[in-house]
Amino acid sequence: MRGSLTARGRTATASLAVLAVCSLAFGIAVGAGPAPRPSAASLLTGPQLAGQRIVFGFSGTSVPAPVERMIREGHAAGVILFAENFPSRAAGRRLIRRLQHIPRPPHLRDQLLIMTDQEGGLVKRLSGAPHASAEQMGARGSAYSREQGRLTARNLRDVGVNVDLAPVLDVARPGGVIADTDRGFGRTAARVEDTAVPFADALQAGGVAATAKHFPGLGAAAENTDFAVQRLRISKRRLRAVDEAPYERYIADGGSLVMVSSAIYPALSPKPASMSREIATGELRSRLGFHGVSITDALGAEAVRAAGGPTRASIAAAKAGTDLLLFSDYQTAARAHRAVRRKLRSGGIDRARAERSAQRVLSLRHRLATGLGRSGR
Repeated sequence: MRGSLTARGRTATASLAVLAVCSLAFGIAVGAGPAPRPSAASLLTGPQLAGQRIVFGFSGTSVPAPVERMIREGHAAGVILFAENFPSRAAGRRLIRRLQHIPRPPHLRDQLLIMTDQEGGLVKRLSGAPHASAEQMGARGSAYSREQGRLTARNLRDVGVNVDLAPVLDVARPGGVIADTDRGFGRTAARVEDTAVPFADALQAGGVAATAKHFPGLGAAAENTDFAVQRLRISKRRLRAVDEAPYERYIADGGSLVMVSSAIYPALSPKPASMSREIATGELRSRLGFHGVSITDALGAEAVRAAGGPTRASIAAAKAGTDLLLFSDYQTAARAHRAVRRKLRSGGIDRARAERSAQRVLSLRHRLATGLGRSGR
C-alpha cells in the first residue's frame, strides 16, 4: 500500500510540475485564481486622474463651455453650487440635470458630485430645510437634529444635490467665530457628537452624502479662514480629546466626507491642515481610521493665499493626501488641474497615492448612483 501511494504521489508531483510549467508559459499562477480586477482609477489617463481631485463652482444657471469641456474630458469630479445658481428651485433642477447629462469617458460615467453648503441658519444656499441653525439643532437634541437631517436630504435630493457640505463638527468655544455665527451644534464634544452626527446619519439615509467639517476642529478660531490666517495654539492632547472626538463617531457611523481645515495647528504641523500629511493622512486616516473622501476648504481663501496661493496649495494638499481640491471658480480650478497633472507626469506627485485618492472619489460617485449606504471600513 505504501509503495502504491508513493508511486501515485510521484505521478501527481510530475503532473503538477508539468501544469506549473505550462501555467507559467501562459503567465498564470497555479492556485492563484483569477487575476484581481484593476481599480477604476488605475485605468484613467494622467489628466483624468488629476481631474478626479477637482471640484469647482461657476456663476449663473447655464453651464459655461469650459466647464462642459472639463466634465466631458473627465477633468472634474463634480461642482459646488451657490445661492446664485438657485434663483429658483426649477432653475437649479434644470442646471443639475444638464450637468449630469454631459457625456463622460468610460470609468467616469457615474453621477457627478453636486455639492452645496446647506448647514442651516446663516449658511444655506437653497430654500427649505434645515429650518434651524446648527446651534438651535444642538439645543433641541438628537431627535430634532435627526429630523432636520431627514428633511434636508429630501430638500436637496428634490433638486439633484447629492453632497451636503455639512454638518459642522467644530466644538464651538465661546468667543470663537463658529459660536458667534451659530454654526456649532454645541460647546462640548459630547453635545456635538450627540446632535451633529444624527443630522449626518439622516442625510445619508436620505441619499445625500454628509461632510463633517472642519477637521481637526475650527471651534477655537477667532475668524473664518476665508478672511484671515488662523493659528490655533491648542495642545495635541486637547485637540485629540476635544476637537477630534466627534469625528470618531461620525467615522464609525459611515460618514462619507470630511473637510480638512485651512487653519494651522502648530501642535500637529507647521502647515495648514489640508496641506499637511501629518494631519490629512496621519491624524484623519491613520489615527482615526477614516476611509472615505477628504476635501479641502475653499482654496481661494485668504489663509490659502498666505500659504502660496491656490495652485501651490493644490499641489501641497494633493501630496498630503487630501482627496478633493475645492475651488469657487473653474478658471482657478483649471490652472490647478494643469499643475497637478504636470506633477503627476514628472513624479512630483506619486501615481499610486493619486490613484488611491481618485478611487475613493470614484467609489463615492458609484455609491451615490447605486444607493449611498455606508462608506465602508
